[in-house]
Amino acid sequence: MNSVPISRRNRRRPVAEINVVPYIDVMLVLLVIFMITAPLITAGVKVDLPEASAEPISANEEPPLIASIDASGNYYLSVGDSSDQALESHELVELVMAHLKLNPKAQIMINGDRNVPYDKVVQLMVLLQTEAGIESIGLMTDPE
Repeated sequence: MNSVPISRRNRRRPVAEINVVPYIDVMLVLLVIFMITAPLITAGVKVDLPEASAEPISANEEPPLIASIDASGNYYLSVGDSSDQALESHELVELVMAHLKLNPKAQIMINGDRNVPYDKVVQLMVLLQTEAGIESIGLMTDPE
């Protein structure tokens, strides 16, 4: 027989392996969390939207600069009640920038026709934000 004592035979050798199963579990949980939260994160134009119970602009304030879009998608620019002729997008941006040089605190409002696709309104907002450097844009609505 063997002359090795019993205590040596039953002793296990240390295993030098990394157990990756817990890491795989953590990775799968993180993957599920990112898959759920990714559609909720939206990137877009920063706009100050009016609330439903918003008060109208007071008469003693300076009239706002109004960028309008009609049903056919043409752009217009007006100050107060004066309306102008149809403009191209680059002309609209130039006029807005010129007006803001004269009056940097002027409010900018978008007046979109009810039948204009939402895409056109967003394109106008992005155009005013990126090209003219406007940070705050209001949306005009009719009272209920």
